Amino acid sequence: MKAVLLEDTIELSTNNSKKIGGRKMVKREKPSFLNGSGFMGRSMRMGMVNMEGEDLSDWKVLGKTIPVTFEKVSDNFEWKDLFPEWIDEEEEMHGTICPELPMPDYKKYGYMDMVVVNIPCKYPAEGWARDVFRLQLHMIAANMAVRRGRKSWNRKPKVVVLSKCRPMVEIFRCDDLLIHEGKWWYYEPDMKRLEQKVYLPVGTCNLALPLWGKGIDEVYDVKKIQTTNPRTKSTKREAYATVLHSSETYVCGAIMLAQSLLKAGTNRDLILLIDTSISVEKRDALAAAGWIIRIIERIRNPRAEKYSYNEYNYSKFRLWQLTDYDKIIFIDADIIVLRNLDPIFSFPQMSAVGNDNSIFNSGIMVIEPSNCTFMHFMQQTNEIVSYNGGDQGFLNEIFVYWHRLPRRVNFLKNFWSNTTVEYSMKNQLFGADPPKLYAIHYLGLKPWVCYRDYDCNWDIGDQRVYASDVAHRTWWKLHDTIDESLKSHCNLTKQRRIELKWDRMQAKKIGFADEHWKINVTDPRRRG
Repeated sequence: MKAVLLEDTIELSTNNSKKIGGRKMVKREKPSFLNGSGFMGRSMRMGMVNMEGEDLSDWKVLGKTIPVTFEKVSDNFEWKDLFPEWIDEEEEMHGTICPELPMPDYKKYGYMDMVVVNIPCKYPAEGWARDVFRLQLHMIAANMAVRRGRKSWNRKPKVVVLSKCRPMVEIFRCDDLLIHEGKWWYYEPDMKRLEQKVYLPVGTCNLALPLWGKGIDEVYDVKKIQTTNPRTKSTKREAYATVLHSSETYVCGAIMLAQSLLKAGTNRDLILLIDTSISVEKRDALAAAGWIIRIIERIRNPRAEKYSYNEYNYSKFRLWQLTDYDKIIFIDADIIVLRNLDPIFSFPQMSAVGNDNSIFNSGIMVIEPSNCTFMHFMQQTNEIVSYNGGDQGFLNEIFVYWHRLPRRVNFLKNFWSNTTVEYSMKNQLFGADPPKLYAIHYLGLKPWVCYRDYDCNWDIGDQRVYASDVAHRTWWKLHDTIDESLKSHCNLTKQRRIELKWDRMQAKKIGFADEHWKINVTDPRRRG
């Protein structure tokens, strides 16, 4: 698919005073911070993006204003075109044909000291953040700064945004925001990070990285990827992390996650954020499994019902306070890792696997800790409505612009299409030895709350879409390799044993044709 473009390009007249489309020029004072000694008398070259409606005569005291021309995307170009729900990432059919955002011809322009961009904002209209024209203007400004920005030892390109809404934090980080004055936002971007952003594919119609070369078992050469660590290439400032709070239900899962990461060969730190609901005994086991433990205070979701499962799931925001690390790969505690995920550290925030529609799955995601990003979250908790009531919905409203990782990085255990082809393909991947998947995400009832004999999702009608005995066996195969002292933390509680018996009786009464309820249970945990 090709982007539909408007016939007329946006252009400014040389004297910046011409009416365009019958509109009058807006006389607006330039921001006061540009009156300082750092700007006045510098004879700067300033690229002006989408400023055709502005009277820029006051800017001439700073230097030369240079209009940046580009083709504006049509209103028919939708967000879902750039962020499709599914792509043929392994080119099993004919590959994916992706639209492109039109960009300026950068070669036409000399080096710039400053890029100034006017970004309209449709807030509070529904879907205002997923406006393709808004994204186009962000990407033009970012590309101009990277490709045409004047760089020297004592100065870096500057970006000034005119908008009533905060610019996209995914592109212009809050850490790089120096001044906010009315509708003016002044940035001095970290150019290494911004470079990586603009050189990655725009949107998620293309993979940010195919983790394979000609074959799926050929590991990608990560030297092709630019490093984003501004200080050093050392691994000490990168870590894996997960979060446990409110109950000990996922302690076994976290133990297995740590063990799987270590067995996959990582040498990064493993950081576990927990609250005081996790007992000392469980903390000791988690530390023995490989986690470096940090105690946090939970964060309540103000829109959640009291005592609901998602009441404190905004505690995941604490990950952004791990500022002693430049990069974190967060992994949910119901995931096991089968192949080394270290290459994913080379990618920026927000990199993740696709979920439904145009959103990402937050089960595995690359994030960049930042106190100001954390504060931005906290300021938005009462404003943002999460589509699923949880952290995934919230984060998808903050990071509407994200980078698609291959689904094999976070392969979801589900069978939504309920076809023989789907079961055959996915179960072949779940059981492959050596592994073809990088991680399995165990949706539904977790392996450690089932008998090891079979996947107990088979026994419950609305959970059967998550059932896979092959994936179940893969989890237990890993479990059998861990230290005996850790296995006891995966035992069944008395209440859970009662529930399993009840579910088997109900499955028998319903008469599920697969007859898993008939399987003779030999799991020694069945007796406590």
